[in-house]
Amino acid sequence: MATGVAVWNDGQPIYKQIMDTVIGRILEGSYPEGELLPSVRQLAVDFDVSPLTAAKVITELSRENITEKRRGIGFEVRKGVRKVLLHRERKRFLDEEWPEIRARMRRMGIEIRDLPRD
Repeated sequence: MATGVAVWNDGQPIYKQIMDTVIGRILEGSYPEGELLPSVRQLAVDFDVSPLTAAKVITELSRENITEKRRGIGFEVRKGVRKVLLHRERKRFLDEEWPEIRARMRRMGIEIRDLPRD
């Protein structure tokens, strides 16, 4: 699942940006619950970062109880974590992102009913 040449946001540490991508992949099902995440080496290759940065991603995901270590095998996405992450991401969106989007829509005179529906 290589990402190609990464473009990083200077306002946030690279490991955090990779964590956000991994969490997004868990939410969309690319990394299913109960399945192994890519190894540190593979993450480093996929995101074109050092193995130390990839190891920090794995460590932080484990620290946040998103993954659990399978001795001698790797790190697995914890069962039940998708629901927790979905709740957390929805809350973050509604608390942090939506107010800014709503304010921008108001400035441009866009109503909810004007938004395209897929």
